[in-house]
Amino acid sequence: MGWILFVLYLAGLVYFMFFSESLGRTEVSKGYRYNLEPFLEIKRCIRHWQVLGPVNAGMNLLGNVAAFVPFGFILPMLKRSNRKWYVVVLFSLLFSLCIEAVQLVTRRGSFDVDDLMLNTLGGFLGYLLFLLMAGMRMRRHRAD
Repeated sequence: MGWILFVLYLAGLVYFMFFSESLGRTEVSKGYRYNLEPFLEIKRCIRHWQVLGPVNAGMNLLGNVAAFVPFGFILPMLKRSNRKWYVVVLFSLLFSLCIEAVQLVTRRGSFDVDDLMLNTLGGFLGYLLFLLMAGMRMRRHRAD
């Protein structure tokens, strides 16, 4: 079941990151777009919240976190060795780096170091959710 969820999640993520018309992913930029300065885009979204609007600013900040929560939740279900926090954080960072690199090379979106941080945070939050759910499941089994 975990592998099926993981493949469906990856397919959905690839669609939204590279092909979603609603996110402007069908347009290819003329040049490479990137941000290598940590917190630049995060500060911009917070500082210009009123101008960008809650949907655009929230989508950038919360959307990047939310996009990786399933990754951090499902990854520990696939293998016991994935049940350590640092494994989930490392894989979240590496997977995010792959996505950002493909966005840079294909010029669909931009490479943003802030996205790496937000995506990795999302993976870690997904891992914490996995731990919470696993703990609840264990308590329920002990009660039975």
